[in-house]
Amino acid sequence: MPLDTSVPRTDARPTRPLCAVCELPMRTCLCGLVVRVDNRVDVLVLQHPREAREAKGSARLLRLSLARCRVVVGELFDPARLAELLHAPGRSSVLLYPADAGGHDQGDGDGHALAAPAGASAGCAATPAQLVVLDATWRKSLRMLMAHPALQALPRLGLEPARSGRYGVLRKARLPTQLSTLEATCAGLAALEGDAGRYAPLLGAFGRFVDARAAQAAGHGEHGAADVSAP
Repeated sequence: MPLDTSVPRTDARPTRPLCAVCELPMRTCLCGLVVRVDNRVDVLVLQHPREAREAKGSARLLRLSLARCRVVVGELFDPARLAELLHAPGRSSVLLYPADAGGHDQGDGDGHALAAPAGASAGCAATPAQLVVLDATWRKSLRMLMAHPALQALPRLGLEPARSGRYGVLRKARLPTQLSTLEATCAGLAALEGDAGRYAPLLGAFGRFVDARAAQAAGHGEHGAADVSAP
């Protein structure tokens, strides 16, 4: 028998008001944590759809804070569209990803999983105009990479493990040096631009974000989280 939609349902959950800027529920709005940073190298985040729905993800704070940061959601991209994103006139791109993509897991974050640089090396001689970041779990990011020859063809920026990230407080990480997408991107930008101090305020804001989310989770009795990898 068809449902009678003419009578309002009384068991429907009320819609929570969302912030028009960060698009999160008002009680978890992160706009107060946004720190404007004038990054010189553009950032393109290719975000897996599951990460786009993750309230604990760091890419949202990254996008709102960096002056030049674009987030494109998808798992499989049209080759022509991806080529446009990577190789627009005058744009050179480098991929923030371990050179040994098919080897052992080198990191887990909410998306990308690289450690902060004790040293870094890029496969291009000059500073690129754009840093490309995959925001997904480690396994999903590897699948995204393997599904797109255009991404495989990019020179890569690899970062040496140097310190632990903060993200393990919220989401499970396999290694202590595994970082969130935000932390890994800041490390990559600092290595490319030679200015780590530029990103210290944003990393500080991210630390407060982690503390706030951890406090909210504790208040609601939440335990554990999805594996994080790759961000």
